[in-house]
Amino acid sequence: MKLKTPHFPAPADAGARKDIPPLVCYPPDTLPQPDIAGLNTLRQSAVKTAEATAAPRDAACIEVPAGAFVRVVSVDGPQVGDLNMWNKHDLTERFYSGKTRALHGTHLSTGDRMWSSFPNMRPMATIVGDTLDWYGFDAYGGSVHDVIGTRCDPYTGRLLSGDDYHYCCHSNLTRALADHCDLPLHEAEMHVHDVLNVFMCTGFTRDTGQYFMKASPVRPGDFLEFYAEIDLIVGLSACPGGDCSSEHSSDVAACYPLLMEVYDPGADSRAAHVQPPRSAYDRTHGAG
Repeated sequence: MKLKTPHFPAPADAGARKDIPPLVCYPPDTLPQPDIAGLNTLRQSAVKTAEATAAPRDAACIEVPAGAFVRVVSVDGPQVGDLNMWNKHDLTERFYSGKTRALHGTHLSTGDRMWSSFPNMRPMATIVGDTLDWYGFDAYGGSVHDVIGTRCDPYTGRLLSGDDYHYCCHSNLTRALADHCDLPLHEAEMHVHDVLNVFMCTGFTRDTGQYFMKASPVRPGDFLEFYAEIDLIVGLSACPGGDCSSEHSSDVAACYPLLMEVYDPGADSRAAHVQPPRSAYDRTHGAG
């Protein structure tokens, strides 16, 4: 955090320096735009083919073929979830929350894409439906579905409290991926990554710039839905903080399950889907 009382005096032109207007680092204007209307039309013909439930303080994985849809649903009560996403055929290609944030902003909604890690850097999924899009940004600067938090984890918990807690989202996702892919825990853990915080309401405090959370506005029946651009494994943890109104990594917060549903528009539609190419960068990095 920045110091409340700086150690060094401000220069005479400090006000002018602070008044310089900001520039968006990565203007998204040249990004290829998804055909949301076309995807919504395609969605109308899709039928439910699979589902998986992330139990409270636990996680689950589900496979989603390219050209199909996956919906994350609140079913019983206010609950946030931490979502990971991997290329089904190559776990090293995974969701890159930091670059997604740089391209689309701190909180995602319909039309935003979830980009994959280097060197692939391509859309893994496109958000096509968000029943919490009405929330926008509140008076505190908070919004829903963030890509700014990481995930509650046992290492930070140990650092701050001295205790071991095994049912945080990092550990939940590690167990779920290990079970789904028949991997040893230590290998699965290396593939767990920074998340999309589904339904979580977060922001940065205006005075100190600290990451904050507040009670999620999610209601039973609310959902966030994606279109799979490539063959995916999607992992979802039902956060032990419940709606994150008071704390996370908690055994006392009220927690509820989250449901993942796969909707398939049919083999012909999936066959017609063109998967996005990997980055065309030549990877020479200036070395010739």
